[in-house]
Amino acid sequence: MNNHSLVKIYKNKKILITGHTGFKGSWLTLWLLNCGANIMGISNNIPTNPSLFKILNLEKKIIDKRLDIRDLKKIKREINKFKPDFLFHLAAQSLVKKSYHEPYNTWTSNTLGTINILESLKSLKKKCIAIIITSDKSYKNIETKRGYVETDALGGYDPYSASKASAELALQSYIKSFFHKNKCKVHIGIARAGNVIGGGDWSEDRLVPDCIRSWSKNKTVVIRNPNSTRPWQHVMEAISGYLTLGAKIKKNAFLHGEVFNFGPNNRSNYKVISLVKQMQNSWKKIKWIKSKGSKDRLESKLLKINSNKAKKILNWRCILNFNETASFVSKWYETYFNGRIDMYEFTSGQIKSYLNISKKN
Repeated sequence: MNNHSLVKIYKNKKILITGHTGFKGSWLTLWLLNCGANIMGISNNIPTNPSLFKILNLEKKIIDKRLDIRDLKKIKREINKFKPDFLFHLAAQSLVKKSYHEPYNTWTSNTLGTINILESLKSLKKKCIAIIITSDKSYKNIETKRGYVETDALGGYDPYSASKASAELALQSYIKSFFHKNKCKVHIGIARAGNVIGGGDWSEDRLVPDCIRSWSKNKTVVIRNPNSTRPWQHVMEAISGYLTLGAKIKKNAFLHGEVFNFGPNNRSNYKVISLVKQMQNSWKKIKWIKSKGSKDRLESKLLKINSNKAKKILNWRCILNFNETASFVSKWYETYFNGRIDMYEFTSGQIKSYLNISKKN
């Protein structure tokens, strides 16, 4: 959907975002602010330092709540008090490696947290569109080259993937048991995306943040799995998918309960080392070495999803090529470290540039 259509849908609407202090949550919050929405965010904490949420000074532009998504009583109270027109659920423990160190926190946050959102929506007495963000890692990963489609089996061996797949099973159970299409006021959409990159990501054990932390200090970064492929896409692509899904469900209730993949074109899977080299166009003095041995076997070598359903039904697709994606990422960090430009305005400008590119495609 074009920006005019999105603004028309979301302007002056009450929107609740869980996980709004995270990387994707901050981008979503900013985009919706640019659409003229009234936003309340619920997060347990600010997960990183530096933080995109802090850099953009978003806490002064929205209703900013600190709540644990696992606290059903408080979550239900806030949702019913705010009475959102739209709810975007992003709150999660989102790191695979961390899930091995904190399995209980991962399971309760990702699975129980999602159930708590659904329990809260059950008691909501007004119309609401809820977009539940899961992950491409919800799929049982057999490293297929064709790309996973929405009807493929769910699964996962690591606590993160398994907890996300379990959250999806709970979602389908609740939708069929309590959110009947023709009887309820709450309509739900499920979005799967992964491996998004973009300015302001400071998460641990992720390629771009690891590189930026090292390069900003003129240090050499160690690349763990240089030949692994990932469906790289800019965070703006995923956010545009979430917003498009919410807008489409608003217009067409028959999309209630549907699952959609939001990923790059199938030909857009590039190796880790390819992204690092592409970012060199903006960071001239970068240095890297390949990790010796195979110490990190926690993540799969191949992850790929098929977004044909979103293209056909939602008229959504990724519009940035690999070079444009890497350029947006590099320029954001380069601008941040230069320290001369207001990052709220610059990041908003990247969204506007993205929308301008979308008009030409």
